[in-house]
Amino acid sequence: MQLVFILNTKGEVSMKSTQLSMDTLKRAEERFEDTLNQMQLDEANTMPAPLIKSVTWLIWHTARELDYQISELNNTKPLWLESGWNERFALDLPDDTEDWHHTPEQAAKVVVQDKKLLLDYLNASVEFTNTYLESLAEESLSDVVDKSWTPAVTRQARIVSAIDDAVMHSGQAVYTRRLVIGK
Repeated sequence: MQLVFILNTKGEVSMKSTQLSMDTLKRAEERFEDTLNQMQLDEANTMPAPLIKSVTWLIWHTARELDYQISELNNTKPLWLESGWNERFALDLPDDTEDWHHTPEQAAKVVVQDKKLLLDYLNASVEFTNTYLESLAEESLSDVVDKSWTPAVTRQARIVSAIDDAVMHSGQAVYTRRLVIGK
């Protein structure tokens, strides 16, 4: 882990505020990887109950959520499309699927044949997020990025929301693994 320090207005050294988000995201990524590595592929693709998503779906959704949220903040095309992840996964879902609204039937379509593909997309999305966070100027965190909400959403709030979602889903993946394989 690389710590990034900056000088504050008093000339004192302090840690860049985005470093906490990066460290938190790293823990979620590690939790996902550990969970998936403890499962067979068919187990990871299993939805243990209609309203409980598979570990595969949770990892895929988290990678997409980071990818799409950060792409929007960064004014770039999502990795899902730009780097051809959509073609590599070849899911029976449209590229613009709103996975945060997936029904159990839609979530069940997220089946992968290769754990490495899934982890590679997660790792690429985390790396993309971290690169973005490293590039941010502290003062840009208070920029309003979405006026459609009340109160308006700042860059910081959007980043916190994306990281919080990753942490939540990594915990759900551990729970789902325990339901599927009993440990």
